[in-house]
Amino acid sequence: MSRREETRNLETIPVGSLGIIPLEGCKSLGEKVNDYLVAWRTVRESEHKNSLAFAGYQRDSYILKAKVPRFGSGEAKGVILESVRGTDLYLLVDVANYSLTYSLCGHENHMSPDDHYQDLKRIIAAVGGKARRITVIMPYLYESRQHKRTARESLDCALALQEMVRMGVDNIITFDAHDPRVQNAIPLHGFETVQPTYQFIKGLLKNVKDLQLDSDHMMVISPDEGGMSRAIYMANVLGLDMGMFYKRRDYTRIVNGRNPIVAHEFLGSSVEGKDMIIIDDMISSGESVLEVATALKERKANKIFICSTFGLFTNGLDRFDKVYENGLIDRVLTTNLIYQTPELLSREWYINCDMSKYIAYLIDTLNHDASISDLLNPNERIQNAVSRYKRGEMIS
Repeated sequence: MSRREETRNLETIPVGSLGIIPLEGCKSLGEKVNDYLVAWRTVRESEHKNSLAFAGYQRDSYILKAKVPRFGSGEAKGVILESVRGTDLYLLVDVANYSLTYSLCGHENHMSPDDHYQDLKRIIAAVGGKARRITVIMPYLYESRQHKRTARESLDCALALQEMVRMGVDNIITFDAHDPRVQNAIPLHGFETVQPTYQFIKGLLKNVKDLQLDSDHMMVISPDEGGMSRAIYMANVLGLDMGMFYKRRDYTRIVNGRNPIVAHEFLGSSVEGKDMIIIDDMISSGESVLEVATALKERKANKIFICSTFGLFTNGLDRFDKVYENGLIDRVLTTNLIYQTPELLSREWYINCDMSKYIAYLIDTLNHDASISDLLNPNERIQNAVSRYKRGEMIS
């Protein structure tokens, strides 16, 4: 058990017996989270362990068996195979896992975000109001890119949040929401959007030697104006300068549903000779971050590291392979919050940031109804990691 875990005072009575249901697309992450919880609760000494309020506190597994079988027509139903009465229930769902398939009238169909969201609702419906509390952990927030209305268009993310709440969900935990203001759709319910800044910094420090963490040798870059806040936070905790690009668009034309980008304009001090950390919420096709990396190299930047919470890589990995071979980028860091292909995990340029321990901390603390404020603000842990790196203790 880690020193940090020992310092967590979790003597309060749990909300209810802990239960975790990772949906099919989130199985591996759910199992890692479960392993941490089992290990911690086996070791944790508590004078109340044998009291009625702590019944079922220490178990071999907190994962409850559930499934979503499908009929030949493609229709489905949610089934929970164990009792959930009185449990403090945590549902884990990865709406971006396109690797799962199902049979639709004899055809193989890949699951879309809509399918995953529908399966989540089926499991909530199967609970039937019997759980004491339901928390949905949805790392990639469903439809979060459709967060505001600019014309006659649907507000899918806000509708989904309201729908979950109406079905009895008490809290929603997501990571690096595209625009956290979508929580205004459910102002009376719990909504947390968690930043993986600490995990990015730790991943970088563990895998890259000889970084000089000061404003003379390193900068944090936001690839657009929408991601300014995460870049400002990382720059502040590391004591670095920040720069930003904004997209200059041609508003006279529409290509593929949007105004095409003419150029990426840079705002900030000189990047010459400095290492760059480009931080964004997601890599979709990767076009945007690679254009930013190219623009920084043209301005004589040194090493370039790309940090992104969600690595979707919708157009494959070939382009990233090429730019890595050409020396344009040095490393790409994304989390395991969404599905990662075996090809991605095998790439030399890729650093995987594991979030399972962090999610386990959140679940463990919330189950005790304790404050998660210190988990949401990782400044102290970041400073400790930087100090250890400077002492040469971080490289794995």
